[in-house]
Amino acid sequence: MLEQWLLHQDQLRRYVAKQLGDADLADDIVQDVYIKASNNLHQLTSSTKFKSWIYRIAQNRMIDHYREHQYFIELPEDLAANDDDLISDEYEQLALCLYPLIDSLPKKYAEPLRLAELKGMPQQEVANQLGLSLSGAKSRIQRARVKFREQLVACCDFEFNQNGQIVYEKKITPTSDGCC
Repeated sequence: MLEQWLLHQDQLRRYVAKQLGDADLADDIVQDVYIKASNNLHQLTSSTKFKSWIYRIAQNRMIDHYREHQYFIELPEDLAANDDDLISDEYEQLALCLYPLIDSLPKKYAEPLRLAELKGMPQQEVANQLGLSLSGAKSRIQRARVKFREQLVACCDFEFNQNGQIVYEKKITPTSDGCC
């Protein structure tokens, strides 16, 4: 093993140093790899696989290093937290915008969707309130979601902006009468 190790040691050290960006840490990792390889030499099935085997040990050791030393950036103390009331107000405003689209669905789809999505009722409660079986309520809610999505796509163009946020624009077409 020593002969094989000496053959690949410098190349392995350069590889680890390049991956970590720290030559001293790379030396420590390579030393750990040598120790681990020496202790587990019995696991090596073929001497022709030695190089890939020690590189795998090195890769695993680098992963272990990052797990052991998770790097975090401390957030400032005065960083404002989201106010739950503000978030719920935003949801309510969004819900008000969606009501006209939901109302334009057939009643048998609009009501289950409104109860499940806007009022946050569990599907079993929706079923009980509308006198449906649980599977019937689930089916109607799913169909309503599909129909609602079709209306949204017909009414609005959706895309991601530079910040990765979804933005939309109302389509101006002769069929956009039912849009919000």
